[in-house]
Amino acid sequence: MPGDQGPQRRGPTIYDVARECGVAPSTVSRAFSRPGRVNAETAARIRAVAETMGYRANPLARALPTGHTSLLALIVSDVTNPFFFEIIRGAEQAAAAAGYTVLVSDVQESAQAERQALDRVVPLVEGVVLATSRMSDSTIRVMAKQRPTVVLNRVLTEVPSVVTDNSRGMRRAVEHLGELGHHTVAYAAGPEASWADGMRWRSMREAGYELELKVRRLGRFEPTVRGGLDAAHALALAPATAVVCYNDLVAIGLMRGLSSMGARVPAEVSVVGFDNIFGSDFCSPPLTTVAAPLRALGSHAVRALLRELGHTTPHAVRATVLPAQLVVRGSTAKPGRRRHAWTKDAAAPPEPVSGPARASGSASAAAATAAFPSASSAASAAAPARTGQPAHSPPA
Repeated sequence: MPGDQGPQRRGPTIYDVARECGVAPSTVSRAFSRPGRVNAETAARIRAVAETMGYRANPLARALPTGHTSLLALIVSDVTNPFFFEIIRGAEQAAAAAGYTVLVSDVQESAQAERQALDRVVPLVEGVVLATSRMSDSTIRVMAKQRPTVVLNRVLTEVPSVVTDNSRGMRRAVEHLGELGHHTVAYAAGPEASWADGMRWRSMREAGYELELKVRRLGRFEPTVRGGLDAAHALALAPATAVVCYNDLVAIGLMRGLSSMGARVPAEVSVVGFDNIFGSDFCSPPLTTVAAPLRALGSHAVRALLRELGHTTPHAVRATVLPAQLVVRGSTAKPGRRRHAWTKDAAAPPEPVSGPARASGSASAAAATAAFPSASSAASAAAPARTGQPAHSPPA
């Protein structure tokens, strides 16, 4: 009959194995879940028959009634961003070492998608890691009451967190530019909901004041290469001899945009990124960046979550701060003579992605100050790496 695909194939069930072995289904179940409670010879026969038949026990079905699924959720804001590649790997390694499996969910920089993803995975997992969450503080606190939760790249009172020392990393970037002779440094900011963005802008303003450098924020941009292209147009209308970018993707897009307008990096504009993602050393020129210990961020977050799973009573929570390191490559140099043609001919920049910049700093900067005022002293000083050298992460 047209469209009739016939009976659907099904795999062997626990009842099939029990029938073949001549035992009760409960005996088969115990042979897989509690082998010590089944005669060794019987358990061996059951496993041999199951192997022959192609039967595989469903650990999730057994675990759901008890809540011990050995599953953890890792929610990432944009899985296409190389920033998360090593974070995911570090999280997977730490989880596997403890007998857990990580479920990764991509929420595409959307707080709404993040809440929806949590609605789907929370019933399945024992704990959650929120990596660069875009949800509000209050929403995260509610989440933490439902399942043990750790936030990554953000600090929030009452919830354990793992972060890079953004303050010291930004200070090293500004010091480096000042040592090269730059007097005006711009910041290509990221999403308003980003805790790290607020902390970096605050730290840049403080460093600029102390080092007697002029600093300005160009606006808010998507944390993508496209966002960097937009930032290049904004820079053309508000010139500076150096730019620190929210992340490496913005920095890569900025350099591409400047090149398309005829500006030379670093001869006319020096560019610094953040994170030291895969590929940042393949740019032309290779990107100077503040390196985050990405794999260590992932592994520390999972270990912090596993510690939370072991707590049954209220306890003090803390922020784990991992050091950042400046990696100096070819995108920064002493300021040179500027050719003005590219600034005069630049088209007007598009509207900022997340609204206009505020001269006094973003709401995220204020939140960062209140939540984590001493970040700059929480980790050891990070010295610049030699040109082209990768950042050295602490043991994962």
